[in-house]
Amino acid sequence: MGVYRFMPPTDQSKPWWASGALDPESTASNDAVTSVKRGVWAMIAVFLAYSLLQAPSTVLIRPHPAIWRLVHGMAVVYLVALTFLLFQNRGDARQLMKYLHPDLGVELPERSYGTDCRIYVPENPKSRFNNVYETLFDEFVLAHIFGWWGKAIMIRNQPLLWVLSVGFEFMELTFRHMLPNFNECWWDSIILDILICNWFGIWAGMRSVRYFDGKTYEWVGISRQPNIIGKVKRTLGQFTPARWDKDEWHPLLGPWRFIQVLSLCIVFMTVELNTFFLKFCLWIPPRNPLVVYRLILWWLIAIPTIREYNTYLQDRKPVKKVGAFCWLSLAICIVELLICIKFGHGLFPNPMPPRLIIFWTCVGLVLMIFLLVWSWHIHRAMMRKRTF
Repeated sequence: MGVYRFMPPTDQSKPWWASGALDPESTASNDAVTSVKRGVWAMIAVFLAYSLLQAPSTVLIRPHPAIWRLVHGMAVVYLVALTFLLFQNRGDARQLMKYLHPDLGVELPERSYGTDCRIYVPENPKSRFNNVYETLFDEFVLAHIFGWWGKAIMIRNQPLLWVLSVGFEFMELTFRHMLPNFNECWWDSIILDILICNWFGIWAGMRSVRYFDGKTYEWVGISRQPNIIGKVKRTLGQFTPARWDKDEWHPLLGPWRFIQVLSLCIVFMTVELNTFFLKFCLWIPPRNPLVVYRLILWWLIAIPTIREYNTYLQDRKPVKKVGAFCWLSLAICIVELLICIKFGHGLFPNPMPPRLIIFWTCVGLVLMIFLLVWSWHIHRAMMRKRTF
């Protein structure tokens, strides 16, 4: 009769999340990188679990307030990670990216879209319209469409969306001496970007806004639905807004409201510019999943941020305050910008062309004079009312 001995389970028999925490032999191993990774992910998981339960609630309640508390926790984790990255040097920061994705940490060539701006190329053996085809089938085409659809869902104001659309093209013209990626042909910038991709994204987004704006919401419980189809519709309806608030920005309501809406536009364009400068400084290719994850996270953060900011602007109370997501979004934007400034030092030898300096100086002076004259007219009108 054989003798059976109890054999402790090996590391392969344990779940990955417990093998490093409950096995004393694993913690004593030489694989310090794996232990640190597991520890960091465990800390993030614990904090996100706490945020899911105890983070501050937002004005959004669909699909569930806990979802937006989780987004709040993810935003805090991202802000803390950016703060840590800010205190590293450029070389170490680039190598740290390898721990997030193995393909990173390698210098990549930056693509320029303005090398050959000819629409018709007769000497090209593949296609005489090769320049147009390569631009049309670039990954940024779909990114433009879905990006502007998402912005339209959040902002819900077509004139403001067009200001952002045209404004970002001016940003590309302003910084194309720094990033080759901003060197675009005139037909790519005006026709493909503004008149086709951005227009279609804004149109689709505003159609979605009108659909939900005219929709009647009847939030009857799932258990009270009469059939399976009704239960499925009610379940999917949980992921739609409980009510569709109209955003009234009114930038021409007064000088202060104009500055508040202009500040929103500046933050929006800064976040978009940070995307390109972070990719360039940290050697992250456009198709890397980290780029997509950051954009999705920013979209999730921006949804409650826009709601809180618009609620703040429309609030008529004498004492009011900005929501937590607004301050969190502003902090993330600023830290991203500081990383781009720090890590970009010495990478952009070409100075800004004098014509751009003159142009933006004139824009700033005109804007300042406009606000001063506007404020003076309002002050004079108020003094006349007091006199009579």
